[in-house]
Amino acid sequence: MSKSTTSVIDTTSETAISPRKLAHVVLRTKSNFDAMVKWYCFVLGAKIVFNARRLIFLSYDDEHHRIAIAASEDLAELPSRSAGLDHISFTYEDIGALLTIYARLRQAGILPFVCINHGPTTSLYYNDPDHNRIELQVDNFADMSEATLLMQEQFSINPVGAEFDPEELLARLRAGAVPAELIRPTRQPSPPTRELIAKIISS
Repeated sequence: MSKSTTSVIDTTSETAISPRKLAHVVLRTKSNFDAMVKWYCFVLGAKIVFNARRLIFLSYDDEHHRIAIAASEDLAELPSRSAGLDHISFTYEDIGALLTIYARLRQAGILPFVCINHGPTTSLYYNDPDHNRIELQVDNFADMSEATLLMQEQFSINPVGAEFDPEELLARLRAGAVPAELIRPTRQPSPPTRELIAKIISS
């Protein structure tokens, strides 16, 4: 936001009205149009709602569209580690669903580049065909106030979380482990490891 735009906003004039929901995401692609459409349909279980040839609308629920993918050959490719949106996140019902998705994607050769228990969430991170970062997650708390409290208590020590092995969690779940125990965050956090930070920034 430019300085001139910032100067005209009076933040005290009215009570803010928050959005009711986050509606959809639109992604632009230069040369991976078909691959992007197939990837999002497969990964999210989405369906094509409308195909306008170089603009396709996808939905995975009762919303008219959740993802739109637009193609244009005159776009510039983003350089690695450029400024802008870091990732898009999708929440699943529980850890069982998330690990089922993980196993399904693994069979198709789609693997996460990092897996992190952030405290509030347990998350798998993937790259789509254009190298956009996509997070598939579950909430670790049914009560969001508990998740917020954990953030306030622990994020000054570790705002990233701890890496985990989804294969281990999947094996434990199939062996009968209590799902809540698989995602229970530590109450004694340590700073994030260099290895974890390297995985996050190198993707």
